[in-house]
Amino acid sequence: MNIRFLLPLALALSAPVFADITIEKSAAGAVVKIDGQLFTEYVTLSENKPILWPIIGPTGQKMTRDYPMLTTEGETHDHPHHRSFWFTHMEVNGWNFWAEKASVSDPKKVSAAAAKIGLTKHRDFVKMEGGKDSAVIIATNDWIAPDGSKQLEDQRTITFRTAPGARIIDFDIDLKATEGPVEWGDNKDGTFGVRIPSSMDVKQKEGKFEPGHIISSEGLKDVDAWGKPAKWVDYYGKVAGEQVGIAILNHPTSFRYPTTWHVRDYGLFCANPFGLQDFNKSNPEGKHLQAKGETLKFRYRVIFHTGDDKAAKIAEAFAAYEKEAK
Repeated sequence: MNIRFLLPLALALSAPVFADITIEKSAAGAVVKIDGQLFTEYVTLSENKPILWPIIGPTGQKMTRDYPMLTTEGETHDHPHHRSFWFTHMEVNGWNFWAEKASVSDPKKVSAAAAKIGLTKHRDFVKMEGGKDSAVIIATNDWIAPDGSKQLEDQRTITFRTAPGARIIDFDIDLKATEGPVEWGDNKDGTFGVRIPSSMDVKQKEGKFEPGHIISSEGLKDVDAWGKPAKWVDYYGKVAGEQVGIAILNHPTSFRYPTTWHVRDYGLFCANPFGLQDFNKSNPEGKHLQAKGETLKFRYRVIFHTGDDKAAKIAEAFAAYEKEAK
């Protein structure tokens, strides 16, 4: 039992829920279940990267967009590289690990774009372990350029928990420059991302749903939160007629805390500490040169919750999270 986690969570999100959280190998990777019901699946390769999809929230509804893995009525079909829940970046030693072939709308440019697109390749599962209050997946991946050369590797630890009115995923990833130095480009397209359900978007293009909202720890709302640093951001709206939200919390030990946010009114929700000048030309350059042998650490907690940020006590949840050792 992880007492270190449970005590802060009890303060931030009421009393913890003890549930049997299991992890089973699957054809795609690994399935995570809560009391026998699907929570999510770790998919080792979705086009060119690992993802979590689907993710079932506390109301029993999907909490990330299905497209492009599945066509679901009422969803938007833009940006096919926004695959549910992922980690990657546009510029890594000049290679593009963010996009995929389907991202390029101009047929004349597909070949040239494909020649730059990298692959985050699953190597192995270090650990898959369920439990009564939490479960964990630890996986390693190699970042492979289109010429076949390895650029770096990562080890990601993904921890799954549940609480009253919420489901929680901790995503802790170490990026290791094993082959040589790694240059992370100043580009807005990155890095840790979630694509929210279309019905939660702030920008409802077809007016089918009540618009959702974005709020940051700094009090910035909707489009004003884009490109700004914050300790946490919450994106909330309606799914199947019920008020729900997704909060991403950034731990103080994470690289360039507090991170800047590539969070958009059309449903993209990313923490990106690299795209500083791409967000705002007056910012210092965000490019980072990672030395050979150096490890960059990124630490996030994602809370899928009922209600808005106030009802879910996201500020209180962050106050507990920032005190945890990472």
